[in-house]
Amino acid sequence: MLMRHIVMFRRKPDVEKNTVLEKSLTSRMAALGAQIPAIQGWKFAANELDRPICWGYVLEAEVADAKALDNYLFHPLHQALVADLKPYFEWAAVDYTA
Repeated sequence: MLMRHIVMFRRKPDVEKNTVLEKSLTSRMAALGAQIPAIQGWKFAANELDRPICWGYVLEAEVADAKALDNYLFHPLHQALVADLKPYFEWAAVDYTA
C-alpha cells in the first residue's frame, strides 16, 4: 500500500508578488523531499500554462501509509516550512491510497 499526498499552491490573492521570497519558498519545497525519511517519492513543479483554473505549483509526495504521512506532516522541517508558507501561499491538498 502506498499513500499519495498531492498539494497545489498559489500566491494568496491579497499578497503582492515577491519573486525573491517565492523563489526561496519554492526551492525549500523542492528540496524537502530529500530531507525527511518518511518520504519515498517527491515531485515538485511549477505550472507552465497561464489559465485561470491553474494553480501556481504542485507537490506530489508518496509515503508508505497514513502513519508515514503523519511522520512527514509533523516533522519539524515540514512544520517550519509551513509556517513560512502561510503568509504568502494558500493551498489545497488531497491524500489517497494508491
